[in-house]
Amino acid sequence: MSQLRPELLLQAYAIGVFPMAESHDDARTFFVDPEKRGVLPLNTFHVSRSLRKEVKRRRFDIRCDTNFKAVLEGCAEPRDERPDTWINDEIFKLYMSLHEMGYGHSVECWHDGKLVGGLYGVALGAAFFGESMFSREPNASKVALVHLVARLKASGFTLLDSQFITDHLAQFGAVEIPRQSYRDQLAEAIKIPAEFYSGFDDWPFVEELLQSRSQTS
Repeated sequence: MSQLRPELLLQAYAIGVFPMAESHDDARTFFVDPEKRGVLPLNTFHVSRSLRKEVKRRRFDIRCDTNFKAVLEGCAEPRDERPDTWINDEIFKLYMSLHEMGYGHSVECWHDGKLVGGLYGVALGAAFFGESMFSREPNASKVALVHLVARLKASGFTLLDSQFITDHLAQFGAVEIPRQSYRDQLAEAIKIPAEFYSGFDDWPFVEELLQSRSQTS
């Protein structure tokens, strides 16, 4: 039985810490509070010209929260560039509970009836904590991220937490900010009521985002 409760996990998010495990097979779960925090500023989110074209092709069927478990499984599966993962059994169960409680959300890329990529995270107030993403087809996770940002902006979210900075996220404009600056932004964000948009048709939001990004790129 899990030692951590989903309610405790929500409290942890509210003060700026998040859970991890050393590996998929390690049963120990610990909380992380980085000195520098990765965030993706929603108002300066960068979409390259090539990705803009990919998104406009609408090659993927974008859905939200239709198979959260499968997205979790996709994020936890080993890949060549990442043979192990931090999602152990306890963390898996915790996020499934958060999804059932209405806090955990997935953005999914489907193609020919198959889930080929996506991401998941946690919404609390107007803060969204991005947890992990995966791709089984080129650009699937990138397209999912564009749709996520469009949904967050349309829903009134003010903070997209990426935890750490990777080369993958840096291309979208992710930045590192000091721990206290992050906590200040978080404290304000969780006070704001925002409801994550889980509807299937988010294309008007995506078009608006791409238009605004093309004017600033």
